[in-house]
Amino acid sequence: VPLTDGQFDALVSFTFNLGAGAFQRSTLRRKVNRQDHAEVPAQLMRWVWAGGRKLNGLHKRRSAESILYRLQA
Repeated sequence: VPLTDGQFDALVSFTFNLGAGAFQRSTLRRKVNRQDHAEVPAQLMRWVWAGGRKLNGLHKRRSAESILYRLQA
């Protein structure tokens, strides 16, 4: 699907951090492919857990990716 530079950059950052397999199986990818761009930032924010705990570092990273995704280029 066509993406803005910000959308592309946010998805590359996410995929680099979690791995292509996690992205491939995710609802996030389905939202992107359906061009449901308004839902993508919320989907990014679901990926802030590791070992059953919400991690502040992951929350900050996903927040930055969400902001980047919303940028218009």
